[in-house]
Amino acid sequence: MKKIYFLLLLIAFFVRTDAQTSEARQWVDQTYKKLSPDERIAQLIIIRAYSNKGIEQKVLNDIKRYNVGSLCFFQGGPVRQAQLTNYYQRFAKTPLLITIDGEYGLGMRLDSVIKYPYAMTLGAVTDASLIYKTGKAIGEQHKRLGVHVDYAPVVDVNNNPDNPVIGFRSFGEDKYRVAKSGVAFMKGMQDAGIMATAKHFPGHGDVAVDSHLDLPVINKTRSQLEDLELYPFRELIKAGVQSVMVGHLSVPSIDAGKNRATSISKNAVDGLLRKELGFQGLTFTDALEMKGVAKYFPGGTIAVEALIAGNDMLCLPESVPGTIKAVKDAIKKGRLSWKDIEQKTKKVLLAKYDLGLSRLQPVDLTNLLSDLNAQTDALRGQVAQKSLTLLTMANPSTFRNDFFSWPLKKERKIAYVAFGNGSTQALGKRLKEDFNADVFYIRYSDPASRGGAVEKAINEGKYDDVIIGFHDIGIRKGSTNYGISQTAIRSWYALNKDNAITLVFGNPLALRNFCQAKSLAVCYEDDAVFQNAAADWLRGDFSATGTLPVSVCNFKVGAGKVAAPSGFGYLSPIGDERFAAVDSIALDGIKKKAYPGCVILAAKDGKIEYHKAFGSYEYDSSAATSLHSIFDLASVTKISAVTVSIMKMVEQGKINLKKKLVDYLPFTRGTNKANLTLENIILHQAGMVPFIAFYRATVDESGNPKPELYRAYSEPGFTTQVANGLYIRNDWKDTIWKTILESPVVPQGRKYVYSDNDFWFLGKIVERISGKPLDEYVRDSFYIPLHMQTTGYLPLKRFPVEDIVPTEREFGFRNQLIQGTVHDEGAALGGGVAGHAGLFSTAYDLGKLYQMLLNGGELNGRRFLKWETINDFTAYHSSISRRAYGFDKPEKDNDTRQNPYPSALASPQTYGHTGFTGTCVWVDPKYNIIYIFLSNRVYPTRNNPRLGSYHIRENIQDALYRAMGVAR
Repeated sequence: MKKIYFLLLLIAFFVRTDAQTSEARQWVDQTYKKLSPDERIAQLIIIRAYSNKGIEQKVLNDIKRYNVGSLCFFQGGPVRQAQLTNYYQRFAKTPLLITIDGEYGLGMRLDSVIKYPYAMTLGAVTDASLIYKTGKAIGEQHKRLGVHVDYAPVVDVNNNPDNPVIGFRSFGEDKYRVAKSGVAFMKGMQDAGIMATAKHFPGHGDVAVDSHLDLPVINKTRSQLEDLELYPFRELIKAGVQSVMVGHLSVPSIDAGKNRATSISKNAVDGLLRKELGFQGLTFTDALEMKGVAKYFPGGTIAVEALIAGNDMLCLPESVPGTIKAVKDAIKKGRLSWKDIEQKTKKVLLAKYDLGLSRLQPVDLTNLLSDLNAQTDALRGQVAQKSLTLLTMANPSTFRNDFFSWPLKKERKIAYVAFGNGSTQALGKRLKEDFNADVFYIRYSDPASRGGAVEKAINEGKYDDVIIGFHDIGIRKGSTNYGISQTAIRSWYALNKDNAITLVFGNPLALRNFCQAKSLAVCYEDDAVFQNAAADWLRGDFSATGTLPVSVCNFKVGAGKVAAPSGFGYLSPIGDERFAAVDSIALDGIKKKAYPGCVILAAKDGKIEYHKAFGSYEYDSSAATSLHSIFDLASVTKISAVTVSIMKMVEQGKINLKKKLVDYLPFTRGTNKANLTLENIILHQAGMVPFIAFYRATVDESGNPKPELYRAYSEPGFTTQVANGLYIRNDWKDTIWKTILESPVVPQGRKYVYSDNDFWFLGKIVERISGKPLDEYVRDSFYIPLHMQTTGYLPLKRFPVEDIVPTEREFGFRNQLIQGTVHDEGAALGGGVAGHAGLFSTAYDLGKLYQMLLNGGELNGRRFLKWETINDFTAYHSSISRRAYGFDKPEKDNDTRQNPYPSALASPQTYGHTGFTGTCVWVDPKYNIIYIFLSNRVYPTRNNPRLGSYHIRENIQDALYRAMGVAR
């Protein structure tokens, strides 16, 4: 496998080089030849610029005289920065690479631009697709302003709560959370066309010294670094991050040289980062003016050391001419060579080409500010909801007056006490409007008497529920306890009764003040958006699903309770003796090698009665299958994505199943597909062929990917990932559709032929009518509002690969273990999103969708579909098959069959589907039962019939029915 992978890398490199001869390489070579020796060095230099200082003569001089390669903008305003960018670019002989340190968007540096959430806030979000969406929005924001590189994300594992410089800038203290969030954020930015930067290599999280002021020392062994700090960097490199920023850190286990920071260490950059981790993208030094290195290597010497170490770009050296002179002196002394400079300069120029600088256009000032802020508040609102973390609640199920109850009720008497500096009042306003709450404000500067007066008013008022909010909390600890005064803490202790809940709006590390809270939730940030989200949660509009990104008090990282007013939950402890037969069948399946592992879930009357995981990811693996394992659902996608979408659109009058395909997809006109009715298509009796092996046209006779169609890395024109290290040319999707349109059909309505092609078309109809990609439509319409955290397409954008169960060790196409990309070859070639396959999920999250259907279209007080629609779609609709609309059904003659389908005890009202990878979901309305079985029976090969030949899924279903007291 490794040989094939590296062969593909080699092929991709040479194919890319050939392509660049006429395009990118030609531009790079021509541009390089025009540069003087000094200018070639200057292309590696990034200088500081401000938009609140007007045109800076030093900046202009460095551009005109030395032709520096890049600007890094700091404080100012967006319109002024755009104007200066356009101005400076006019004088640049070689287009300037514009960079900025915008970790939470341009609002981190510029006035008038609303900031996006901090990394620590995103670290509380369990839905990685929202982190991806935030990263993409930040990328689009930067691109709109003419910025090419954002020095983000921070992937330092912040496992030192006293860290003076990282803190809220990190996704948290858990390496897996940091890696998962960092990958999602990075992919979003780079999909927007902005270069992302993983920083601060090799990890700045466990320090007690600010590297802006001195050189931090990290006394950890290489083994400890490998286990923690380096993990997120490895994951981002594997995921395709385009650049890395090297921090100023003294790490003796990497380089024991005196005052030898990692940013100027050959062991760290060329050795560890390049050779060991395999990173070949751009490397930036952290700012060379920072005291952590500048005090030990003054002037241009630091730049020379950084280049020798293996860095490409020098961020904010002390002097441009001083740096150029020092580099030239080092070349004369043989410490560097002109060949080194050529390689680095051409690498920088190639990055400029890839980022569009060869076709540079001025930044358009029209509606600039409104464009930059267009998405921010909406996304902040989503993050505010998804991050809200409930840690304790006195009693979330009772409505007695002596306990805080959630959701709040209008008939109860409610008080709101806000501690802070009086700068934010949105939550108080909402509670007054929604619940007629009495509102009290206590400033941190108020004397203790003010707290005493409020306490007296609360006690005399005999309030049913008391909301305590802590606002204006500093994002850094400093020496001021996040700005919270001791008088405020004393007042809080007096108010912290059983009927009170404390909401902390700010850095979660400030929770250490409230360890004894009766009920406690953290809201992370403190503005109107986050306060209104808290008000919505108190009203019961959504469930709290955030988890703590750091450990504090007795709460470990990952802590967080989900309080839901109703819906899909557990009835009793799992593992009672009723289900011994289910356990036995599941374990026997592993013993017989029908699958390495599986997860089984059964719910009755809206409560989960059985939920267990068995086995491991691979037969010889120590990675155990868990309830949180994410499976490739295969054809269960058909009903869990496309069918429910069609149901919704039929309800809305946007689709009529009696109409023809051409009525919705005009591109089918003139083909043998045009007059097929949607009804026959969704019933699998439109006469289409069952399956087309599209991949065969993309591999050679030996089964290896054709180099003209594939690349080993994502690059322009080749961003469609089909497996790890394998990207197909984007326009191949057109070939898929051409092949489907040219495939034969038999007369429709006369023969039942189960066909994936039917759902290729239905998925395309959903996209055309909704105006959204299929994955986004079904996510926004069902998965997000149903709190289905793991369910969705393209799981690697949201979760680390180790969370996802592998499928096949495939040969003859992708030639590797398939893990995290869809098993179905056609869906993979289509970009991982298709109507017939591509969905991934845990059993628990999938169960929420089917509980909604079983409830008649409603869950947690929200209606998604009409009861009539569900009844219609899940009924028998064919005289020649057992099919419903989209759903599979029991055989009509189950009573007389030797092998009943899907099981002997399933009622005729049952509906669901099975999947090729070894999955199924069945809903039985007669008995109010949901049964889900997820496995990877295709590991290590799809040529494994044991799951079916031993009737394992069927036998488990019957055993569950018997255990729950059901008999037909």
